[in-house]
Amino acid sequence: MNFIDAITLEVTDTAAAETFYTNAFGLDSQLNLRASQEPSTGFRGYTLSLTVSQPANVDALIEAALAAGATVIKPVAKSMWGYGGVVQAPDGALWKIATSAKKNTGPATREFDDIVLLLGVADVAASKKFYVEHGLTVGKSFGRMYVEFESGTSPVKLALYRRKALAKDAGVAPEGTGSHRIAVSGPAAPFTDPDGFAWETSALAAQS
Repeated sequence: MNFIDAITLEVTDTAAAETFYTNAFGLDSQLNLRASQEPSTGFRGYTLSLTVSQPANVDALIEAALAAGATVIKPVAKSMWGYGGVVQAPDGALWKIATSAKKNTGPATREFDDIVLLLGVADVAASKKFYVEHGLTVGKSFGRMYVEFESGTSPVKLALYRRKALAKDAGVAPEGTGSHRIAVSGPAAPFTDPDGFAWETSALAAQS
């Protein structure tokens, strides 16, 4: 089975980005950073999500992100799906912090349950077929709207959503050009998906 070993964000300042992600979300091994000056404007075609167990944790993580230098894109609010908001990291990546829980069940913490990489794609069905052919296993599928793949022991889940719908969910315009400024690492050979997202062989897999 193929899966995500890690995500690499391409940033202009790796030291600043490392400081941000450590202070904001406590991320370390789940996220790699590398320097890049590749041009990118507007929506990069993806979002990253931290799913948490209760609304208080959403607030705690959003507050930490803002204190570390993030910008509010979509203010925290209740919805029919739960509670959450979207911030933009100083490097430009969009992060959604959300929970499906309606009420708090304990003291606020900055712990999260999952990291989800949501790719905005032109054709969900076609991209689903592509990823299945490249060794990923479908966990959930809602027609041509949304697909989520099984993550196994990976710290990161992969999901597909229509590009315009993903941009709307994140609170940004769907237009964008240039580099995605993200790469995905997994155990399989390198490939690029139909929407231009690049997968690389993870360092661990390359050594085995």
